Amino acid sequence: MQSMSDILEIQGFDISPKFIYPLFFLLLFVYFSLLFSNIAVLVLIITEKSLHQPMYILFCNLSVNDLIGNTVLLPQLMAHVLSTERFITYSQCVVQAFYSHTFGSASHMILVIMAFDRYVAICHPLRYSSIMTSRTVVVLSVIAWGVSLVLVSILIGLTVRLSRCRSFVQNAYCDNASLFKLSCDDVSINNIYGLFFTVLLFSFSIGGIAVTYFRIAVVCWIKKNKELNNKALQTCASHLVLYLIMLWSGFLTIILHRFPKYPDLRKIAYILFHVVPANLNPIIYGMQTKSLRDKIDQILQRKVTPR
Repeated sequence: MQSMSDILEIQGFDISPKFIYPLFFLLLFVYFSLLFSNIAVLVLIITEKSLHQPMYILFCNLSVNDLIGNTVLLPQLMAHVLSTERFITYSQCVVQAFYSHTFGSASHMILVIMAFDRYVAICHPLRYSSIMTSRTVVVLSVIAWGVSLVLVSILIGLTVRLSRCRSFVQNAYCDNASLFKLSCDDVSINNIYGLFFTVLLFSFSIGGIAVTYFRIAVVCWIKKNKELNNKALQTCASHLVLYLIMLWSGFLTIILHRFPKYPDLRKIAYILFHVVPANLNPIIYGMQTKSLRDKIDQILQRKVTPR
């Protein structure tokens, strides 16, 4: 049996009774749609040998990350929407914070690798198969996950060492900032490392995306090839839109932790950071990738065409 000190109460959303069930079913629809679309993409890529290519390994990374990040957040959030008593154990809160921050970090890392992949495909098409081998993509993926896990382990480890004097989580979910706010100890080391972690991640992410897109733009401008420009616009525009949505919702969450007057806005920004890219990724990348789109069309036609 858990001692009272291990039980935390979560603030959640202050919802009017008439909006409880609409919000619950909206979150349920969002969760099931991202589960279906991401699992469908994963199954299709794993079962179709023609899709065992570097680019699709990156799709798998993105889908697995979206599934983990949202499964850690949404089911419990839905349960708390329906309940007036919102409790969680401290260890569950730590696990949720760990996976949630790993999701955010890995999302940035994977999108930078995808931007590099697009750069090689558009700017060096003849060398693409020799540069972006399956081994290269696997190594880059392992580095992305490894760096994320190490950085987040230190982040959460610094928080877990703190003693607790509070048991009320001023949030709708558990994250690192909510956890160390439970302590009355000096949290300056947590704030310093948290700032270092954020600056390092965003610098690498924004810098990597900016450099690759700038070089793509330069190559397109120099070559003035209509087919190349269309290819670049088609593949890069959606990637950039999704990246900017993720970036700004992430920025909002971090900034609004410093402004306690807007708690609901911070909570909504955090949820959008999780659910919007996770729902859009399989649709946009799936529909804009010809090989994947052709396979989906073939499967649908097979099912529609009478035997």
